[in-house]
Amino acid sequence: MLSYTVYSEAGGVGKTSLTANLAVAHARAGLDVLTIPLDPQDGDLSRLLGVDDDRADSSSDNLVRHMVNSPRGPFEDLICTADGVDVVPEHNMLSDLSDHLSREQDKAEDLGDAYNIYAQLQRVLRDAGVADKYDILICDPPATESDHLYNAIYATRNLVIPVEPSWKGQASVEGLAELASNFADQLNIDVGVLGAVPNGVKNTSDQREMLDDIEFATPETIGDRTSLMEGCWKQQCSAFRYVQEHRDRRRDYEVETLAQFDRLARFFEAEGGVDAPSPPEPGALEETA
Repeated sequence: MLSYTVYSEAGGVGKTSLTANLAVAHARAGLDVLTIPLDPQDGDLSRLLGVDDDRADSSSDNLVRHMVNSPRGPFEDLICTADGVDVVPEHNMLSDLSDHLSREQDKAEDLGDAYNIYAQLQRVLRDAGVADKYDILICDPPATESDHLYNAIYATRNLVIPVEPSWKGQASVEGLAELASNFADQLNIDVGVLGAVPNGVKNTSDQREMLDDIEFATPETIGDRTSLMEGCWKQQCSAFRYVQEHRDRRRDYEVETLAQFDRLARFFEAEGGVDAPSPPEPGALEETA
């Protein structure tokens, strides 16, 4: 199984949109995909894919309950499916994840047991047999250092980095490399970077200079697609479904953007040693009636 966390220290770089479209691009190629969004704020992956109906229901089972050994049902019952991708929807309890984990740590230490706060998502996924059921696992944590982020990295061990094409964005990439290195040292694990994805690029001279300095692989550079992505949020779907079902005509630059998501998925699959059984022609969509 290929697993990775889509993360940037900078907000507003298209992290969640990239996560959703990479997940769909993997699924289009015949791979089984599970996404774990971990953002406690609204406007997250669950919202984008239209599976956040139970977010505010305090009685509903959710991922946090499983991470603190207090589930109300099997892990499989948490999963919703949208655009061919399985999703464990976010829940408002994610806002208090650190407090819940800290209490569990205190209880364990009172009993003389070891407890790794950062390993709880990995434990839940291992106990649920996720590696045997899925080809791809993608985590989408918030753009801040937090227990959400650390659990995502501990569970996936790989990063994909969306990059804002500005000098501010470059600073965040440099910070992430240091953060990943420090976290790997602290937890005694290896953390790899599968690649960086410059997003919203307008091809200015400053941006070209900045992109040349990125130290990670940049297999695709995505242009400014504000209208496309805003349409996805409005219709709560991936860019693939938006272009297929909600555009009155195909725009070449948008179809090329879909092709870029497909090519990115193939690149990351190759990096992780995963062979997609039926990869489509990049950007190809079935005609709708």
